[in-house]
Amino acid sequence: MSKNILIVDDEEDVRAIAKLGLEMAAGWNVVTASSGKEALNQALKYQPDAILLDMMMPDMDGRTTLQQLKANPATETIPVILVTAKVQNSDRENFTELEVAAVFAKPFRPLQLPEQISQALGWG
Repeated sequence: MSKNILIVDDEEDVRAIAKLGLEMAAGWNVVTASSGKEALNQALKYQPDAILLDMMMPDMDGRTTLQQLKANPATETIPVILVTAKVQNSDRENFTELEVAAVFAKPFRPLQLPEQISQALGWG
């Protein structure tokens, strides 16, 4: 079954590579956002099956974006997977109090993303 995924990252190349991987490897529909503010609008508009959210972004970071997604009844049930270049054990502890389905490390392998997302969210 085709899934709708929202990719949120301030780096255009990361968005493009992830989008390509999800579309080519799984045939999923992908919408992208380059900022937290844009992500909130896209999540409301498209109601994706999952959100890949970059932690490190200017203006509104991933943590703030996540808090706003979870605070809105229209988007609070959408599973969020954090994507970060910094995944040390100390960082993992910081992520445990966040309502996220998983934490993926950068760099990731685009063609393996659909399988990683499916495993993390218990899809099929």
